[in-house]
Amino acid sequence: MNTLDQLLKPKSVAVIGASIKDRRAGNIVMKNLLLGGFEGAIMPVTPKYPSVCGVLAYKSIDALPITPDIAVLCTRASRNVALIEELAQKGISTVIILASDMARSDNEISIQDRCLKIAKDSNMRLLGPNSLGIILPWLNFNASFSPITALKGKIAFISQSAAVCTTILDWANDKNIGFSAFVSLGNGLDIDFAELLDRLSMDSHTEAILLYVDTIKDARRFMSAARAASRNRRILVLKGGRTASGRKAARLHTGGDDTLDIIYDSAIRRTGMLRVNNTHELFAAVETLTHSVPLRGERLAIITNGGGPAIMAVDTLLERGGKLAQLDEETLNRLSTVLPESWSHSNPIDMVGDAGNRRYVDTLNVLLDSNIADAILIMHSPSAVSPSEQTAQEIVDAIRAHPKHKQFNILTNWSGELTAKPARQIFTQAGIPTYRTPESAVVAFMHLVEYRRNQKQLMETPTSAEPVHIGELNHAKQWIEEKLEQNHTLMLDTHQIGSFLKYFNFNVLPTWIASDASEAVHVAEKIGYPVAVKLRSPDIAHKSDVHGVMLNLRNSVEVANAAQAILDRTKLSYPAAHIHGLLVQGMGKLAGGEEIRIKVITDNTFGPVILIGQGGSEWDESIDAAAALPPLNMTLARYLIVRAIKSGKIRPQKLPDPMNIDGLSEFLVRLSQMVVDCPQVQQLDIHPLLANGNEFTILDADLVLSRYKKDAHERLAIRPYPVEMEQKLTLKDGTEILLRPILPEDEPLHAEFIHKVSKDDLYKRFFTDVGEFNHEALANFTQIDYDREMAFVAVTYTAGNPTIIGVSRALINHQNSDAEFAILIRSDLKGIGLGKILMGKIIQYCKDKGTAQISGMTMPTNRGMLTLAQKLGFELDVQFSDGTADMVLRLND
Repeated sequence: MNTLDQLLKPKSVAVIGASIKDRRAGNIVMKNLLLGGFEGAIMPVTPKYPSVCGVLAYKSIDALPITPDIAVLCTRASRNVALIEELAQKGISTVIILASDMARSDNEISIQDRCLKIAKDSNMRLLGPNSLGIILPWLNFNASFSPITALKGKIAFISQSAAVCTTILDWANDKNIGFSAFVSLGNGLDIDFAELLDRLSMDSHTEAILLYVDTIKDARRFMSAARAASRNRRILVLKGGRTASGRKAARLHTGGDDTLDIIYDSAIRRTGMLRVNNTHELFAAVETLTHSVPLRGERLAIITNGGGPAIMAVDTLLERGGKLAQLDEETLNRLSTVLPESWSHSNPIDMVGDAGNRRYVDTLNVLLDSNIADAILIMHSPSAVSPSEQTAQEIVDAIRAHPKHKQFNILTNWSGELTAKPARQIFTQAGIPTYRTPESAVVAFMHLVEYRRNQKQLMETPTSAEPVHIGELNHAKQWIEEKLEQNHTLMLDTHQIGSFLKYFNFNVLPTWIASDASEAVHVAEKIGYPVAVKLRSPDIAHKSDVHGVMLNLRNSVEVANAAQAILDRTKLSYPAAHIHGLLVQGMGKLAGGEEIRIKVITDNTFGPVILIGQGGSEWDESIDAAAALPPLNMTLARYLIVRAIKSGKIRPQKLPDPMNIDGLSEFLVRLSQMVVDCPQVQQLDIHPLLANGNEFTILDADLVLSRYKKDAHERLAIRPYPVEMEQKLTLKDGTEILLRPILPEDEPLHAEFIHKVSKDDLYKRFFTDVGEFNHEALANFTQIDYDREMAFVAVTYTAGNPTIIGVSRALINHQNSDAEFAILIRSDLKGIGLGKILMGKIIQYCKDKGTAQISGMTMPTNRGMLTLAQKLGFELDVQFSDGTADMVLRLND
């Protein structure tokens, strides 16, 4: 039994350190449990009092009559090690720790580390420390230190900050917004975001999940769980620590590393979640999520009785990349029949300041009847001819009466306070999102749009990029091994790494080394003017610190003067620095190009990260770069570039031959392959990359290598394509196949494959009649998380063109206790041993992963599948009455 079941579905609870004194944690938790109406056993534990809040108390943990599902520790940190030991001896599986100062050392080992060791040894789970507790409204369970409880609802909230918890609760109660679960992680010593996302994304009471994040400790687990959860539930993230000072505060609050905010931003986008920037946006987004339907499109229509507020709304919409709905001729004509002649005749639909209730309702009905918008924002400024409350109520009635109202997202903005507040309350009670300002209403709408875009990006089919040839990749790996043979860490410059970069098909500007100014002149005369001269020193990370780069030197005098000046400045500013001479490069082909800076860094939490921005010596990564996590495909690389351009990180010039985005995308994909396959690459700084149309030339680069003995893929936040699982085989009829993991790029091939499977075979696979599979369904088949699921495809090649002829897949639960398998073979290719090969491959994969068992379900009439399963050792349970046949194979104890 998963121990989170006790946390999320408790039937009994013990309060350790229960108290009769007001404002003590042990008293507040007891009162919250009792006032909440929890029907399970509530057992206070304290040696001081015979009862607490009218409930019989027990003098010790050992005296408890039953083993509770949860124990809430309301005691000082110094007592918790001994208490955790007692709870372990009692067999209690889940403990909530409220104490906040457990990171301090006690006998050289921190209190929380000692508690965690006891917990791990006894299979106990810990929530906290520094937790506010947990509230489960659907169970009337409030085991928290919060002064406010939560209403029943369909949003789960998980937070590392107790203060954010109470703030959200206070606001939500005022807005009549409820929750399915309210979990305060605290420092996340044991139970973390990943586990809770896995569980709550499958919870029937939960439709959306909100996260407040200070830091993430296990990036891969978080990314994997978040990506899976975001396919089933809408997830919003409020992330603190956008600035350097904020990151420092977050580290002090919950621990973790100094990860740049742009990296978190990239990670959140990559999983399909939506990030909000502040509590104001979070409140707006929560209200929208609570009452919204999935957007069909992004067009917003605006109804208003005032031009000024509508203009502010439009400005905010367009500044954030939104789309204003266009009124078609039919809608214009219909609106003209219900509005005065002076109405705006465009969107925003300004009904003029004397608009009364009837005008609002008639205009709304015209829009609901039309198909010109996907969402409608209704705005109201205080007006004597349109009383706020009456207008609001009539709009609510009109929305409820219209048969198509559920097809639209309807938002309202009633500006003002005294007259507007009762109207906003009417909308709140009716479940219609309402906002105080035009800007906040539009921002809330854009959250829906951005979420939709993130999900579409998650599902987009990538095009293929030319991979680095395996022979060149092996040469690159050998080059690294030779460089690190005598060194643990090594810093190399452009001249030293040119051959390495060329293995990845990167064009590097030829570079020569000169020991002094005289030799620099000699090199320049040899290669031709103009030239660039650059400092070469392993001790100076940024050449710009000493003006160590001089460009467009056109004769020997300029070269000699520039070279000597670089050397003199360096010796003056950094007398202890080792100077290894100068680099000399030609500049003949540099005119009219775009300078881009690309950097690979290794983050302590997320591992390797690719940064991109405008070229230049003054470069602050946290401000001037956009980030992406490898591995990248063409689609992800393109999104990174476009995002960098839209955010001003790259500012394209108007050039005769502008930078080719597809070409730069391919460059980034090859760079990503370097990062994935060469774990010794600790850092690579390309400064700059010159882009001339579709030609990309590295002008300068610095590489840091470091020995790495672990699994190359362990350091990545996202599991890359497991090329090591590819296998060439021959079928009974002599057909040669490549058995390999599925790729996102396989979507068109997978669609062709399904077309060649008979309707009867598809019915047996999916237990229903299936028609055409749309893009979203095919993307779900092909874009998988290799950390928690696997699909192997059998591929044949005819004249070099690939064809998928069969697929087996396994979806593994997050406890790794069961893998649900499925298999599908092209209907005209049965009887040649393909099914056995595909099943054998997926079984071996699950064995290697340590999965306890593999299971599947088919129909009793599917004799071929049942016969194969029986031959492979599966236990069968055929139920003809239910029309099902279960197959289970035990793999690992």
